[in-house]
Order: sequence, then C-alpha cells, then structure tokens
Amino acid sequence: MVVKLNIDLANGFAPWKKMFHENEYRLNQHGGHLLFAGTEKDDDNKLTIIMKFDSPEGLNSFASDEDLKKTREEAGAILETTVVTVMSSESFTETT
Repeated sequence: MVVKLNIDLANGFAPWKKMFHENEYRLNQHGGHLLFAGTEKDDDNKLTIIMKFDSPEGLNSFASDEDLKKTREEAGAILETTVVTVMSSESFTETT
C-alpha cells in the first residue's frame, strides 16, 4: 500500500533528511520503504513523503512507534500537522 504524508517542519528539510538517513532501517523494520521525500520549492518547512508499506499492519506499527515519533519530533517534524492519505490500489511506481 502506498501512502502520502504531508507534514509541517519547524527547522527546514536538512535536519529531517539527516534523521531519516540515520533511521531508515527503523522504517524498514515496519515494512515501510521511502519512495519520495521533499519540501515545496518555496517553503522548506512543507514536507511531502510518499512511502510504500507491505501491509496495513506495517503502517499502523510505524504510526504507533513512540520512540520513532520522538526522533522525528527532535528533527523538527510537527507531528500534529501530519495528514496521511492512503493512495488507491491502482497506484504504481514503475512504468515497466
């Protein structure tokens, strides 16, 4: 399943990006894989993330990982602004 997250950042993209690279394995432990992460051209504090999860249970375990939430907050993610959109089952990431 593919999900889109929109999150406001307090400190711009660089600290969040560093945190992600240091903790990507933790996302993977929940069955999640990053497809895209980036901020808006004119606002370095408006983050969009596209991730793929192996199952709905993986997404739920990622969302409820309190230690990872703390790590994300320390990197500037304002978690209460998070909007999660589950994409349709027709979504794709490759053209071949």
